[in-house]
Amino acid sequence: MSGTTREPGREPMRQIDPNDTPGGLRGCLEAVLMASGEPVTTGDLARVIGVDDGAVERELSDMAKDYDARGCGFELRRSTRGWSFASRAVYEPVVAAFVTDGQSARLSQAALEALSIIAYRQPVTRAQIAAIRGVNSDGVIRSLTIRGLVREQGADPDTRAALLVTTDLFLEKMGMDRLDDLPSLAPFLPAESEVLAHIGDGESTAQ
Repeated sequence: MSGTTREPGREPMRQIDPNDTPGGLRGCLEAVLMASGEPVTTGDLARVIGVDDGAVERELSDMAKDYDARGCGFELRRSTRGWSFASRAVYEPVVAAFVTDGQSARLSQAALEALSIIAYRQPVTRAQIAAIRGVNSDGVIRSLTIRGLVREQGADPDTRAALLVTTDLFLEKMGMDRLDDLPSLAPFLPAESEVLAHIGDGESTAQ
């Protein structure tokens, strides 16, 4: 394929030609970034879509400038871990008001599931939570973060993904002084090795 870069031992995973999609390369990048729970590097985006790193870098930069010029409520943010979408800081009060609306109301089932996984598995990444729940959990994690029940603490040394832990407010709401006081429910959660094995089985089946 013309213009495709390949890292040693890593073949491009191209499924379609971006030019065959309604949104072209930009549409492909937006779709991948929206689906990702973590920042994605330029190299990984280029490999997955099957185009040149330089083309992806230029398009991402143009996208970020375009969103800024249009005054969108979100921005395309670049960090040391890669590119990701995020709400603009100026809209944080609005987002917080929405997420915490009805603060006295009980957490949703999805939020309780994610919170339980974080409590018993911490520190844990968003990807690990999604693997255990079987669904993207970014929304509920953001809700838990704004409510002050969980926070980021460090990064995974292998993936550089942010690690999530519970807060002192979580312990206060649970009426506990320390995490050791949590009920012994850990045996009912799948071991990380089982989750990884399940993912591996799924990939083998798909091949």
